[in-house]
Amino acid sequence: LLDDIVLTHSLFLPTERFLQQLHQQYPWGAWGGGAGLRRKRAVLAVLLHFLETYKGLLQEEESAGKELYLLIMKDTSLYHDLEDEIFKLHQLVETVELKVADETPPPNKQVKPLFRHFRRIDSCLQTRVAFRGSDEIFCRVYMPDHSYVTIRSRLSASVQDILASVTEKLQYSEEQGAREDALILVTMASSGEKAVLQPSEECVFTTLGINSHLFACTRDTFDSLVPLPEEIQVVPGDTEIHRAEPEEIANHLTAFHWELFRCIHELEFVDYVFHGERGRRETANLELLLQRCSEVQHWVGTELLLCESLGKRAHLLKKLIKIAAICKQNQDMLSFYAIVIGLNNAAISRLRLTWEKLPGKFKNLFRKFENLTDPCRNHKTYREVLAKMKPPLIPFVPLILKDLTFLHEGSKTLLDGLVNVEKLHCIAEKVRTIRKYRSRPLC
Repeated sequence: LLDDIVLTHSLFLPTERFLQQLHQQYPWGAWGGGAGLRRKRAVLAVLLHFLETYKGLLQEEESAGKELYLLIMKDTSLYHDLEDEIFKLHQLVETVELKVADETPPPNKQVKPLFRHFRRIDSCLQTRVAFRGSDEIFCRVYMPDHSYVTIRSRLSASVQDILASVTEKLQYSEEQGAREDALILVTMASSGEKAVLQPSEECVFTTLGINSHLFACTRDTFDSLVPLPEEIQVVPGDTEIHRAEPEEIANHLTAFHWELFRCIHELEFVDYVFHGERGRRETANLELLLQRCSEVQHWVGTELLLCESLGKRAHLLKKLIKIAAICKQNQDMLSFYAIVIGLNNAAISRLRLTWEKLPGKFKNLFRKFENLTDPCRNHKTYREVLAKMKPPLIPFVPLILKDLTFLHEGSKTLLDGLVNVEKLHCIAEKVRTIRKYRSRPLC
């Protein structure tokens, strides 16, 4: 029950208020007998579990946690009775950096390039690390003439903050920025679809589409915006994929996706679906994995359609089915699903001559894959296969989000002013499956 509450409390009680409630329940000073000591122990138990679960997700603004920590540390009369709990609390607070900062300046934060905004080779060479809303990143913002500026910004920065950084880079004067030709921030897709972002929107870097970029322009030049040339020109396919072995490609996919999956905090699933008080600030790692899933789907179709000869296309189709089979063997169901969905795309399934040239063995194998990814009876076949797998494994993450959404919309959080504990338990049980999948390291 304690774990259920800690995982899902943001549905009915924001984190700051949750910590304030703990603060009010903690009896300061002498505890007045065994009842007071038991209450102190109970508050400490909740706080310890809370800190162990949240860790780096806690924000500096959450002052209630600092106040409670200082109150407990000042209560020296308890040290003999609660020495172990207080020592553990001190260690956790040091880990999550919730303590009040001293006079020494903090070390400079490492700036993390957001991999999807730079060359693919750069992204492959980077070690994946978890992103937090307060992290600083490098990002490119393009101009109408397709030149760009590279800005340094917080991941959770608002559109207004991003435009301020771009304006400073471009050395716009304050008077010019105040006039009608002030800059606006636009998302532009390779299809030419564009949308103006509102100044109050946050964390836009991780919500962009696969072939989308950020453009800064004036309202007068909005209509003349066109996609980047490399987004609309047909380029030759990746010749490396024809030379590489299926095992090598599948193993790279699994290793890369495991790093992304490992970086996702389990509470990101709750915040993403239920839009807690944190909004989208704490779901960056989950959104990057979802983008990656879509990227693999499109990569499969793109590489096949860029093959000019029928023989080469049939050979690549056979190789992609092999890669999907090895990913399934690696228990990387995210890559497996992405490849199968990519091959089921209408643009690929209509290639009649290519499919006819495929050996019968691979046709039958692909039919089995289609049955496994069949959504009938709430993905029954896939769930049965997943239940037999032992960690470590990478699940098809969009299905977890679908289940959480169903749980959220299927019942109310509050009933007659009381918390629906059964709903919270079901949600927490789903989140705990993620712990199970990652309970062992990937070899």
